[in-house]
Amino acid sequence: MAQILTITLNPTVDLSTSAASVTPGPKLRCTTPEADPGGGGINVSRAIRFLGGESTAFTAVGGETGALLLRLLAEERVRFTAFSVSGGDTRQSMAITDQSTGEQYRFVMPGPYWNHDMVDESLNAIAAAATVGGIVVLSGSQPPGVPIDYTARLSRRLSAHGIQLFVDTSGAPLHELVKHPANPYVLRMDDVEAEDLAGRALPTRTDTADFAQALVERGVAENVIVARGSDGSTLANATGRWHASRAIDPADVVSAVGAGDSFVGAFSMALTRGDTFQQALCFGTAAASAAVLTAGTQLCSAQDVARLLPGCVLVEV
Repeated sequence: MAQILTITLNPTVDLSTSAASVTPGPKLRCTTPEADPGGGGINVSRAIRFLGGESTAFTAVGGETGALLLRLLAEERVRFTAFSVSGGDTRQSMAITDQSTGEQYRFVMPGPYWNHDMVDESLNAIAAAATVGGIVVLSGSQPPGVPIDYTARLSRRLSAHGIQLFVDTSGAPLHELVKHPANPYVLRMDDVEAEDLAGRALPTRTDTADFAQALVERGVAENVIVARGSDGSTLANATGRWHASRAIDPADVVSAVGAGDSFVGAFSMALTRGDTFQQALCFGTAAASAAVLTAGTQLCSAQDVARLLPGCVLVEV
């Protein structure tokens, strides 16, 4: 089985709690917080671990919060490679649920600043840690100071060594990747990001598939995946376009946190065990659906994925 290396440049210690109601002014008495290791790539590795797979989480860490992050990863038995940064402490994030409404408020800090040397050193360290023939997953936000063409630099570095790059990014780095294509193996985004890039609404699966296919034809990525929220995910590549969906009762949704990372983890895991892209799309969709059934940052469970997978509907678009 090909090995998976996940990359988290801007990890976080995720704190989740709840209060009777969230209103401005008075002190809000919260329940006992739960702390989890977080950040895109880390959550992808956690999801893979929860599903019974293996990966290595390459994560930047700094200060006392960084040390806590590594302890939390060790407690979950997630294998990791730490990359030390000097621009400040690893960030913290917080999710607070209003018990009276069920609404969740998420507060995300910026993270430590990276200088030019740290950027170059990280590219060298990732290339050294990656396995030839394996998959590298770059997921999550970039810390301050990291250039917007970082993904393209990493893609070129890895492709020269026969390593496949799966990118799940957003904002300026995503726009840069589309503007100056570097053709990673897989590019994933959500529907809001896709509509922002397209400059128009993408109300139907066909609209989404057309957009994804256009990116493939331009060389933006070999395979493009667009998540359509509760409707599932659409995949396009040079050989076809497919959509996978799994109906979830809205009343069963507990938290949307981690659905995307669960999808990426399951999809990558499926590819490394030899599944087809269609099978990987269904496995990822089932994992994303399972994630919304859990509270806080718990991600997906193997039991829920196994239960939901048979009900996944795959269609050509």
